[in-house]
Amino acid sequence: MKPIALTMGDPAGIGGELTLRAWIALRGRGPCFVALDDPGRLAALATHLRLEAPVRDVQQPDQATSVFPDALPVLPVRLANSPCPGTPDAANAPAVIGSIERATLLAARGKVAAVVTNPINKAALYHAGFSYPGHTEFLAALTGATGKQVMMLASPELRVVPVTVHASLRNSLAMLSTELILSTARTVAAALRADFGIARPRLAMAGLNPHAGEQGALGDEETTIIAPAIAALRAEGEGVSGPWPPDTMFTATARGRYDVAICMYHDQGLIPLKTLDMNHGVNVTLGLPIVRTSPDHGTAFDIAGTGRADPSSLIAALELAAEIAARRR
Repeated sequence: MKPIALTMGDPAGIGGELTLRAWIALRGRGPCFVALDDPGRLAALATHLRLEAPVRDVQQPDQATSVFPDALPVLPVRLANSPCPGTPDAANAPAVIGSIERATLLAARGKVAAVVTNPINKAALYHAGFSYPGHTEFLAALTGATGKQVMMLASPELRVVPVTVHASLRNSLAMLSTELILSTARTVAAALRADFGIARPRLAMAGLNPHAGEQGALGDEETTIIAPAIAALRAEGEGVSGPWPPDTMFTATARGRYDVAICMYHDQGLIPLKTLDMNHGVNVTLGLPIVRTSPDHGTAFDIAGTGRADPSSLIAALELAAEIAARRR
């Protein structure tokens, strides 16, 4: 299989350490990846952290396969300034954005199997003209899939998809509609079949209100918005249950009854997933023409450069990207 493109992320965060530690963990078994990063900063970071992770420049992604067992292959993306751990630098924002753009282009052209993105700091990128709420929306724009993208968080314990994502709670409630739930669920069901190998996906629809509205006593969105979406999906042959009371649908027993939880807003799904398995959670963007995953955590500026970053989520993201790419192929 072709290598996976791993983006830089914010160079002041833990992405560089994660990249080095992921290579150390995967060099003997794969999946193979190529970092789109500044090789000088990675080599300096390896020396600072006392990691045995030699860095080698490559000019094309296909060179990574032969290099990977012996050194971390890097497609150079030069930084304007040497990064200071924990302190993002707007001067380096163009390199961060360029790393994402180049990785996406390589995936779209079939030069790499997938894209895995290290965490970014959006505030630092805004100074360079970045105008997107996050990676997901940026990748959708780069691949011509704006409006089709859906964010899934996946771990061995649970998969969740928020219908509304990067918006305030007040705005999320205003955005919620039967049509949005339908389009999200259709994308999720198709992805579970094609990318996760689940022939008959089981979708559990969360309620919005406490106790799923208590038959209208605590809110009527379950009846007026969510139930019509469930009925339409069932009419299309999808296996959908709900609306489930949000406070009981994430127990161990309940999780065994579905393959994914469709949640109405961001924290309704992400809090249980990260509570259950923060270290192995993976952010997967569904609905794109390319494969994209990411660790489910942020830049962790508070521990950048200390040697305490845990690469488990990045390793899980690389492994899941390889599995999805293989199924698509």
